[in-house]
Amino acid sequence: DNLKFDIEGVAEVRRKFFGTLYNTYAFFALYANIDRFDPAEAPVPVAERPEIDRWIISRLNSLIRDVRAAYEDYDVKTAGRLLESFVCDELSNWYVHLNRKRFWAGEMTADKRAAHQTLWFALRTVAVLIAPIAPFYADRLWRNLTGESSVHNELMPEADASLIDEELEERVRLSQEATSMVLALRKKVAIPVRQPLPKMLVPVISDTIRQRLAAVREQILTEVNVKEMEFVENTDGIITKKIKPNFKTLGKVYGPRMKEIAAAFGTLSQGVISEIQRAESMGESYTLKLEGGDVVLSPGDYQISSEDMPGWLVATQGSLTIALDIEVSEELRREGLSRELVNRIQNLRKGAGFEVTDRIDTVVYSDDPALGGALAAFKDYIGSQTLSRTLVLRPAVEAPADAAEVEWTEGTIKISVKR
Repeated sequence: DNLKFDIEGVAEVRRKFFGTLYNTYAFFALYANIDRFDPAEAPVPVAERPEIDRWIISRLNSLIRDVRAAYEDYDVKTAGRLLESFVCDELSNWYVHLNRKRFWAGEMTADKRAAHQTLWFALRTVAVLIAPIAPFYADRLWRNLTGESSVHNELMPEADASLIDEELEERVRLSQEATSMVLALRKKVAIPVRQPLPKMLVPVISDTIRQRLAAVREQILTEVNVKEMEFVENTDGIITKKIKPNFKTLGKVYGPRMKEIAAAFGTLSQGVISEIQRAESMGESYTLKLEGGDVVLSPGDYQISSEDMPGWLVATQGSLTIALDIEVSEELRREGLSRELVNRIQNLRKGAGFEVTDRIDTVVYSDDPALGGALAAFKDYIGSQTLSRTLVLRPAVEAPADAAEVEWTEGTIKISVKR
């Protein structure tokens, strides 16, 4: 290899991996210090912790197994990529993101202690796993977490197979995939996540997929801010799927027959396409019966997409298809505005240097009737989310000189927050 060093690559890893790891540690340290968390306390038994804790512990033990195997094979690149994926995609963007409210809770309940212990153990384990390839950073993280002398006195951890739950991991992976698809659909039409949407439809291609999605339904709905998930057996007239052959992979096996195969793909019914998806969801191939002979389709030999329909956006990824209802009622619009207002007030709190536990008095200055409707309907919600002791709406002309001007849906509004 003639390329051993890339300054842009170093900057990307610093930002994406080390920056994310630091922010995750900083989040933990903030609330651990507030709650005076002591890692030496008796741990809450894993079996008694919530499913999200058991999931990250399972993923952590799978990570230990895979990273050890990579190190022992002198495959440092794979070890680094596994660690980056775990820290960024699972620990930070999923576990911490979904559990923030547990850390925000007032008193140190058993549930909150379990959250602290789970995140502390995950960070501690990551510090040991990255030590061979990031020795100085790992040592600093280890000392901050444990108070012990050096991570390099610690043996590489061994995976506990009894804590690995592959079915749970697969359920959460499916939840992450569905969440990613819905967020991509929102982005496609610029509907912010703070705006609630009424419904998402999921065609049922197998009982296994249905059961897994049903088990993580609330997790998905909360993440994508959609009110309802509905499973549908028959998608005729609702969702139209298209399938295209992958000429690169199929051509290697059926080169002389590609013209016949391409023509056959154009005539496949919606039912056959659903059967191909169902086979993929089970990790199986699908045999296409053609005049020139059977064609065995494996995942990667085709690409399935879906057409949007009036009032709905549709996405297909692998064996999963989701249709998203994007019609927003007046009630949902008000709820969306209340979430936007929470965001603006929280940003002002942060900019003013308030502590996370500080209570405030909030005054909003605006003549926007839609904002007034949102405040009237969701005053208690806004107050609880921002720790506002009082929350008042006043005409824009009454705004004092020290009120902060913030961007709003159309133009700006002014907000005053007082500790």
